Amino acid sequence: MSAISEITSLEEMGAIVCQALKNRDVEAFLSGGAVVSIYTQNKYESFDLDFITFGDRKKIKIIMEELGFKQDKSRFFIHPSSKYFVEFPGTSVAIGDQAITEFAERKTGTEVLRLLTPTDCIKDRLASYIHWKDQQALDQAVWVAKSQPFNRVKVQDFCTKEGNRAAYDDFASRLREK
Repeated sequence: MSAISEITSLEEMGAIVCQALKNRDVEAFLSGGAVVSIYTQNKYESFDLDFITFGDRKKIKIIMEELGFKQDKSRFFIHPSSKYFVEFPGTSVAIGDQAITEFAERKTGTEVLRLLTPTDCIKDRLASYIHWKDQQALDQAVWVAKSQPFNRVKVQDFCTKEGNRAAYDDFASRLREK
């Protein structure tokens, strides 16, 4: 298991946490802005790692403490040697009404990070754009789409099923821009 230090990258931190959880039979995957950071080589820089898991919260806390994290008064886990923090915001394995059934994996050193696929990352960002009119989320979806292969049909179907085909049109239009 790699040690966390001030030079540990966001992706390495994610892999260390993900692997430590998996080693103790806690399945988890990375979602949110950290996935955007990884897929866009930090065009969007996130400092928090949001892991979705069904794991027992007490067990997760023990594992995180073994890695050197301390939980603050909220739900964030902070490591004294890192600018990144970790949280476990929920257990939803869905984006909108669509279940997440596939995950990407990225190996860093001896650890494996499990995270949203580029397609699901784009859908996740577009969900924020659709439901909260989050313009930055639309930007992030476009950045991921411009830097990673993804399934356009699934993204278009997602927007349509979420009741906002116009969101896909906005996304597609932004993709065509230079």
